[in-house]
Amino acid sequence: MMEALCALTARMKHEGIRRLLVISGEDDWSLQQATALQQQLPGDWLKVGSQALPEPWCPPNALAKLLGREFQHAMFDARRGFDVAAFAALAGTLQAGSWLVLLTPPHDVWPQRPDEDALRWSESAQPFPAPHFVHHFCRTLADDPQTIIWRQAQPLTLPAFPAREAWHPANGEPEAEQAAILTQLADCPPGVVVVTAERGRGKSALAGMHIRQLNGTAIVTAPARGATDVMAAFAGEQFRFMAPDALLASQARADWLIVDEAAAIPSPVLQKLVARFPRALLTTTVQGYEGTGRGFLLKFCARFPHLRQLTLSRPIRWAQGCPLEAIVSEALLFADNSLTRLPAGELDYASVEQDAWQTNPALPVAMYQLLSSAHYRTSPLDLRRMMDAPGQHFACAHSDAGLAGALWLVDEGGLSDTLSRAVWAGYRRPRGNLVAQSLAAHGGSPLAATLIGRRVTRIAVHPSRQRDGIGQALIAHARTAAEGCDYLSVSFGYTAELWRFWQRCGFTLVRIGAHREASSGCYTAMALSPLTAAGEQLTAHEHQRLCRDGQWLAAWIDEKLPLPVSSDTMLSDDDWDELASFAFAHRSFIAAVGSLNRLLLNVELSLPLLRGRLQRQSEAQLCHDAGLSGRKALLVRLRQETAQALMALDASRASQRRTLVQQLQFF
Repeated sequence: MMEALCALTARMKHEGIRRLLVISGEDDWSLQQATALQQQLPGDWLKVGSQALPEPWCPPNALAKLLGREFQHAMFDARRGFDVAAFAALAGTLQAGSWLVLLTPPHDVWPQRPDEDALRWSESAQPFPAPHFVHHFCRTLADDPQTIIWRQAQPLTLPAFPAREAWHPANGEPEAEQAAILTQLADCPPGVVVVTAERGRGKSALAGMHIRQLNGTAIVTAPARGATDVMAAFAGEQFRFMAPDALLASQARADWLIVDEAAAIPSPVLQKLVARFPRALLTTTVQGYEGTGRGFLLKFCARFPHLRQLTLSRPIRWAQGCPLEAIVSEALLFADNSLTRLPAGELDYASVEQDAWQTNPALPVAMYQLLSSAHYRTSPLDLRRMMDAPGQHFACAHSDAGLAGALWLVDEGGLSDTLSRAVWAGYRRPRGNLVAQSLAAHGGSPLAATLIGRRVTRIAVHPSRQRDGIGQALIAHARTAAEGCDYLSVSFGYTAELWRFWQRCGFTLVRIGAHREASSGCYTAMALSPLTAAGEQLTAHEHQRLCRDGQWLAAWIDEKLPLPVSSDTMLSDDDWDELASFAFAHRSFIAAVGSLNRLLLNVELSLPLLRGRLQRQSEAQLCHDAGLSGRKALLVRLRQETAQALMALDASRASQRRTLVQQLQFF
């Protein structure tokens, strides 16, 4: 059998393809078979897995350092946990004629085995089984005639694969698709050109060839310098790289801006960069393990009325129709045809739970693909979470013609009183509960995280059915289905347009962050839609607090917020609680910024550091003036000055608050 396997390997190299070999069995047996294969088939045999293996070995979270390199044969160990993003990335590094050997538990017991990778994509403290994904993955393998499965106690059998035509590897000259695009770029009017493709299609090489043939100048930028090595090799001496932030801060000019993996750069940053240059060439991978998705095309590129979109479809590093690429794409739902169907007709709205992956898999597959198409970042991590993480809920809008909308929500809250108070004081940060914890940690309600919330994590509507009220109808359906919940919540990158949508859905703004998120370039906003009396009380309290703090927050954010102006400068009981949690515990400065400003209006002490920081003096300057070692030392002094002010106002009340707050650290 080994002789036949060696012959098949040679034939795969001749045909320019790679294949997946799954070894399913007990741990020792599986590793023995993989070792025997390695001894028979010369190659690099890079091994990836959470448990150390004979060299060369790489843990899944370190695989990114090896991307851009190529290997002959590799082994992926999924016996204890299956990091499918690393699995897909490893497949992308393999040369033509390679095997990717996947070690799994016996398929009949695998669905019940705890998956250690679950700790990455769930809020659980312990590994747990992931049956929906395992069943989906095994079903996909079984349906693929090109994948070989070797089960324990069964002989290895090799199918009689039909012959393919001989493959001729790239020789460094432009392929036909590349040459056609280069011709268009050579005579390109001012504007933006986007070249998209799946991995291995030669986008970076194309960009390098374009730079080399230019009569003018070009500046290259990308999320990481190392990712541009291929482009640099083709561009030669004309290659000039600047990181996105350095380029924005400079006065650099050129005839062309070349952006590699453009979808991985925050949209506002990318828009500013593109506006600086007469011509821009953006290359990006659509779908794949990076999770850039097709939202880049739908959202960012739609802003340019005369944008030219070009595509590379034929692979360069392996042959068209490579079995390994096909099975990885099928298993991880990289293929995206959600926007090719037009879901016309009257819509039905329905809840969809995770067992639909077993009973009606076509529906959740379509939902995942639609959600992927509408968001910049959708990765295999999201697929695992959608399939098997606890507390996930879904709804869809569909007609007989197909899926028109999809909604994804997750349960949050329900913390104990003492834990919620400890979060409020800054002593604890348990995993998960994004909005519930933020309401406690940054809001004015110590018990906010005790309430039960259901957070909208993603929502998408098919482009052909947008403006039909489908998004609002999905949220209305979610409200009726959220039995036992106190509120629905949403966290989003604030824009006026997006906020109008959530407002129409019945949400009230309760928080705005003071820092722009790197992923979106926007300030994080949070909003609630109450479902119970307790939810109503929390929503009203937090919105009122935000309105009181609005004038003080305005100094820290350059975004006009739809908040009424408040003239309330009195120190309330809530202010005292918040100031005590900042002065005597670990509550953040920005969470208390409104109360701190009101405090200074009510005391006559000098408090130079506190007053200086609230007037937006830089931390570096304040540290220099006060002879402090850095930010941590400054924060200590800010807390001390706040405590001094509270003691000056009412020493007895301040001491009582300090005792109550500091007790929370012993939870």
